[in-house]
Amino acid sequence: MIYQVYPRSFQDSDGDGVGDLAGIRSRLDYLVELGVDAVWLSPIYPSPMADFGYDVSDYTGVDPLFGTLADFDALLERAHELGLKVLLDFVPSHSSEEHPWFVASRSSRDDPKRDWYVWSDPAPEGGPPNNWVSEFGGSAWELDEASGQYYLHHFLVAQPSLNWRHPDVRAAMLDAMRFWFERGIDGFRVDAFHLLVADEALRDNPENPDADAWVSPARRLLGTHTAHQPETHAAGVAMRELADRYSPERVLLVETHANLEELALYHGPELNAFHLPFNFDLLTREWSAHAIAAFVDAYEASLPAGAWPNWVLGNHDISRVASRIGPAQVPVAAMLLLTLRGTPIIYQGDELGLEDVPVAAGDVQDPWELNVPGLGLGRDPVRTPMPWVSGEGGGFTTGKPWLPFGRERDERNVALQAARTDSVLGLYKRLLRLRRDVRALTVGAYRLLGSDENVLVYERGADEGRVVVALNFSDERRDPEAIPAGATLLLSSSSQRGGTRTAPSRLEPNEGVVLALASG
Repeated sequence: MIYQVYPRSFQDSDGDGVGDLAGIRSRLDYLVELGVDAVWLSPIYPSPMADFGYDVSDYTGVDPLFGTLADFDALLERAHELGLKVLLDFVPSHSSEEHPWFVASRSSRDDPKRDWYVWSDPAPEGGPPNNWVSEFGGSAWELDEASGQYYLHHFLVAQPSLNWRHPDVRAAMLDAMRFWFERGIDGFRVDAFHLLVADEALRDNPENPDADAWVSPARRLLGTHTAHQPETHAAGVAMRELADRYSPERVLLVETHANLEELALYHGPELNAFHLPFNFDLLTREWSAHAIAAFVDAYEASLPAGAWPNWVLGNHDISRVASRIGPAQVPVAAMLLLTLRGTPIIYQGDELGLEDVPVAAGDVQDPWELNVPGLGLGRDPVRTPMPWVSGEGGGFTTGKPWLPFGRERDERNVALQAARTDSVLGLYKRLLRLRRDVRALTVGAYRLLGSDENVLVYERGADEGRVVVALNFSDERRDPEAIPAGATLLLSSSSQRGGTRTAPSRLEPNEGVVLALASG
């Protein structure tokens, strides 16, 4: 089980309103009590913070906003003492425009680092070389007037794209990974890997026939010549080989934004690429028993031999699960996430059932919203500070928080929920404990037993014993016909069950249950 920490918003130790490494270290006991195995930290590197750390100006340091390398070492040491693994975000597709590499690259066409980034002459008729669009709106090309050439940036103008076709770039980035492995980290989450290499001929991307006016401008074109290019796989293999040289216990997660066919190409070990290519489908899939059942079967069938699944319900880039499906369904979502076969990734605050926090126009920080206003693309509402206790500062800071709290600070904070076993936090703890204790939920096979519009029933296990999970996606009582006879109740998301061990004949509204099947 992996828990994503967004460092700016987890815990502030010095009263400046922004979370930091010392703050994270002070809250590691909370993660142990929750029951997770590993912590993934969003970027902590030195950065001008144009995109809050995803514009890196030094791949082997810590931004003073978060602390020092000594603070990181102290955090890592304490995490390992507690049995927690630590993963860092790695941003290989682009750097900050303030990185010394890019400063040199743009200084002259003859500079040795010129080709460390993707440069091109203007189109024959003038203007950008092609029609590629930035993820944050506008052309993906920026003119450098001094040299008369354009440089590529898939994100902000301040985030120039590195040229992974250059052997020195590949070597430098692997050296950066090596730096952190030498310090003892347990792995990386690799950012925007699908955009690592672009079409060498710089061909136009075709229009997306399924796009509409309300999607991100970048989605109005297909990524045919900017995403998932053949050369990206070799880079993934190099990263995997490096990680394996340190230890087979090192783990690599990767963000790819891929369909199932593309996702399969990033898996290892047979394909010798990444351990866990992120499966983001639950972030956007229709929230119904039929739709979820169909996707789980398709995902399982698509996995190469030896590949291991993973599941994501939330992250720092998309509306919180409680806001997407409604607070009443949060327990069902938690049970789905933590009982499917594979590694679950929990985004900080989702274990509290937090919802998106409205952010007033004057408080907006996110460059996506500032660059493309009016489309609701801003990510600030899911990045607000973690509410630890009620009252001013929420236990997060003694100063003014960098983003505002929502009503959750006083209604759904950690202290309130820790005192109640029927809270969302209590359910997460019980589920994670059950997952550890019941081997079928850890390594057991997955088999769909039945689904209709409202109820999903599946089985986990075989030789390890068998358990059945039944989830009610509706707000009415339902009869789960697919539940086998002779089952025993292990866990229910409903407080109405009390301490009974009797398997229910029907599910309460928005209820999920885990049942043990008799052996034999």
